[in-house]
Amino acid sequence: MSENSSDEIRDQLPSDLDVSAFVGPYQFPDNRRRRIPGYLYLGISACSIALWIFNDQSSGLVNDGILVFGIALAAFALFVLSSSWPMTVNERDALVRASQAVDFAVGHASAQQVWRGIRSRPTWRVFCYSAQEPPTHRGLVLVDAVDGAIIECLVELNPDTAATSA
Repeated sequence: MSENSSDEIRDQLPSDLDVSAFVGPYQFPDNRRRRIPGYLYLGISACSIALWIFNDQSSGLVNDGILVFGIALAAFALFVLSSSWPMTVNERDALVRASQAVDFAVGHASAQQVWRGIRSRPTWRVFCYSAQEPPTHRGLVLVDAVDGAIIECLVELNPDTAATSA
């Protein structure tokens, strides 16, 4: 069998992750999408509880496990719905807010979306360097993606620059 055989199985990225098809700025998905499975869980939970309520007591297929399942799924659905925060701050807004929070002119910066807390509140983690070449300072700023508040701001001298100048 040759190495370039047409029947060879190969891994490939899904089309939505293919960088060569990049058309414009990436739009981060909104956490409000979590409401869809949350409502589905509530519906399935309601059906399970209704099945338990209206079952024939002599049935061997419907027992108290259906009720326990329905209650547990309802509790999980409420958790999922409570963690479906609407994101009002996008990546660019987070970069602007972070550059205002640090006490230096920002050169290079990058933002990463993370979630914090038990209810998975979306947060932008912004890492930025000062505009000097090489950068003398760096900062890490956490920006709340729901209301845009600065959660945390850490600024320090760039240790890479300090090591080369010593």
